[in-house]
Amino acid sequence: MDLELDFDKQNGLITAIVQDYKTQRVLMVGYMNREAFGRTLETGHVTFFSRSRKKIWTKGESSGHYLVLKSISTDCDGDALLFQAEPIGPGVCHNGYESCFYRTWSEDRWVETEQPAYDPATVYGAKQ
Repeated sequence: MDLELDFDKQNGLITAIVQDYKTQRVLMVGYMNREAFGRTLETGHVTFFSRSRKKIWTKGESSGHYLVLKSISTDCDGDALLFQAEPIGPGVCHNGYESCFYRTWSEDRWVETEQPAYDPATVYGAKQ
């Protein structure tokens, strides 16, 4: 399964980039260990390893905003993955946006370049 992937280069983790399979928009970046990668293949829902919480988590397990796996590519070094996924729900970002990439550098500051897609307090309860 992961014979060609280099989990050792980044202390057991691989960078995981997720794109919307229809629009090609980058939705988020996370990290996977072998277990998260295996669970993604088994369930068809993109699953990550949380570096801060030190645990496996499936995108959507709290919000219902899942990422349904469509395809996977790896880079030439085998130390990064690109996931094409179908986002279920109004947004992927825990701050309430369609994508985690909703800010753009402009005139020496970060500017929010889109409107929130949902209210994270309604979905998650307390502010994330």
